[in-house]
Amino acid sequence: MTERSGDLSLAPQLRIDPLSGQRAIVAGARAGRPGGELRAPVPRQLDPESDPFAEGHEDRTPSEIYALRAAGTAPDSPGWTVRVVPNLYPALDQGCAHPSQEPSPRPGANADRDLFWSAPAVGAHEVIINTPASVTSLAELSDDQLARALDVWRERTRAHSDASYVHLIVNEQAEAGASLLHSHAQLYALDFVPAAVARERERFGAYATRTMGGNLLADLVQEEVRKRERVVAIDDEAVLMAPYGARTPYQLMIAPRVPRMRFEDEGPTGAAILRDALRRLGARLGTLPPLNMWVRTAPRGAEQFCWRIDILPRLALLAGLELGAGLYLNIVPPEKAAAELRGAI
Repeated sequence: MTERSGDLSLAPQLRIDPLSGQRAIVAGARAGRPGGELRAPVPRQLDPESDPFAEGHEDRTPSEIYALRAAGTAPDSPGWTVRVVPNLYPALDQGCAHPSQEPSPRPGANADRDLFWSAPAVGAHEVIINTPASVTSLAELSDDQLARALDVWRERTRAHSDASYVHLIVNEQAEAGASLLHSHAQLYALDFVPAAVARERERFGAYATRTMGGNLLADLVQEEVRKRERVVAIDDEAVLMAPYGARTPYQLMIAPRVPRMRFEDEGPTGAAILRDALRRLGARLGTLPPLNMWVRTAPRGAEQFCWRIDILPRLALLAGLELGAGLYLNIVPPEKAAAELRGAI
């Protein structure tokens, strides 16, 4: 599938994302350059017989650590709706001791500390299998099944409340890094706060100080709803919008209508509007695109924050500007993306 997008009359703009402080160049005219077309590949088919996450194949995964099951069914057997297992190839070591994972500066030069600091990568790395059916996208789940999956995301985030930060992600399709196509999420319980999350924590705190207690994301949502330029959809629980400083074409953000610091706190999860967002992307692009998605929740040390869900379709390759300078180039202005997605369903 090939799409040509962007406003050829739009002068390039440098924008700063209000939540992260990250800069992005929005240049719709670049969509008209040779090779500038956006392509969403046709999703690969999933063979149920070789699918290790399918119901009936529980012996192909590590033993479950949590599951939503029918009454009377045994662990590691059929009868579940959402199932959680340790990652078979973990990026974090849950079994070792927890030394400090933040380097401590001290007077004097020390090459091992200042130049080659390291520590064990400790924490938990879990796989949350969103459905027993062999499907590749959250968009293929029923409303009830998706709501149950997000409830388990919240439960497992809550189970690691002692972590410095819990990062929950979904990668859909191989082009977005999914090694297994069956719809699943991954949870990383980290013993440190990643730099990007720490910067957002600082921006939330600074905004609250500057505005006498204002919540950065809540105020942003209120202003976006007032302007209506980048809002795609609103329901009783959440707002779906194209971020002002979107880094990639058709990037989306889901934020709760009533601000809550943590995704794991009681309240709506935004499941219905998440399903709506994915279906709009599929309708607009002709097929579900590869995408990365994550839940941003309050890290340790946050006094002001609000959870959200970020969705980044993988329609354009990251090149030297993004990888070398950390500066993203978006050829579909978020206002245009929002307008197209509003009309997609």
